[in-house]
Amino acid sequence: MLSDDLREELAAIAPADECDRLAEVSGLFHVAGRAHLRGRGSVDVHLDVSSSTVARRAFALLRDCGVRSEIRTYPRRAFDRATRYQLHVEGSEDAYATLHRAGVLDRGHRPLDHPPRRVVARRCCAAAYLRGALLGSGTLSGPRDPHLEIRTAEAEGARFLGGLAARLGGGLRVQERGSHATAYAKGTEAIADVLVAAGAVDIVLALEEQAVLAATRADANRLANADHANLVRTSRAAHGQLEALGRLDLDTLPDDLREIALLRQRHPTASIAELARRCKPGLSKSAAYRRLRRLQELSRS
Repeated sequence: MLSDDLREELAAIAPADECDRLAEVSGLFHVAGRAHLRGRGSVDVHLDVSSSTVARRAFALLRDCGVRSEIRTYPRRAFDRATRYQLHVEGSEDAYATLHRAGVLDRGHRPLDHPPRRVVARRCCAAAYLRGALLGSGTLSGPRDPHLEIRTAEAEGARFLGGLAARLGGGLRVQERGSHATAYAKGTEAIADVLVAAGAVDIVLALEEQAVLAATRADANRLANADHANLVRTSRAAHGQLEALGRLDLDTLPDDLREIALLRQRHPTASIAELARRCKPGLSKSAAYRRLRRLQELSRS
């Protein structure tokens, strides 16, 4: 399933700094966490998720922040009796301090609807928060009529995610329902913008390739095998370029190389000609290709 593939890819991304770990913890607990008052101001917090991968990821993040936790399982109360995973964090001074720094609890140990600005002020931290939210309650369906959704308990949390995605070049709409709210995106391009912002490049390429394959099967007379081969080659070339960008510090690049690098990250499935047209001022296809090739050469040096 695409949702499982998405979680696997996001969980494999190693946070670069402590601020990224805290932001990801924040995203996880804001969409899938619960706080339980034990009395005298003592609070236990737990994370409830459907994936063992996500539970292990949260466990590792908390461990790296110096917080002890315990993973438990239980069968869901539904016809399929699917296994659910709970990560329990007992109230302790270390836990309170970390969860406060992550914007999950305030100084009085009360849960917050969304983190304060300081938690997601940096671009890397905003991306980490979005990644945590996708891990905690994100679902992805496709390739036909692709749909991405992040479930939150309150509309305020969904609106916060929408604003965060907009900062990162993506777009999430908000829908309020009876018992919860969702931040969602429909269509391959809109979904790709959000997933790339969170670092899920491979699943975007897979979603695009699956969409191409489905279109090829549905309209074989219109799409020749050569067209599909070209799209696959384009996807593979783009994947190689994105991997190269992951090894570079984009902030240290010259303006012309940084521009094409950011465009490739925002539009992982676009052709070189499309990237060339998006440059300001526009470039020729060959000029855009030379810049991308230069970035790959720099990544190997």
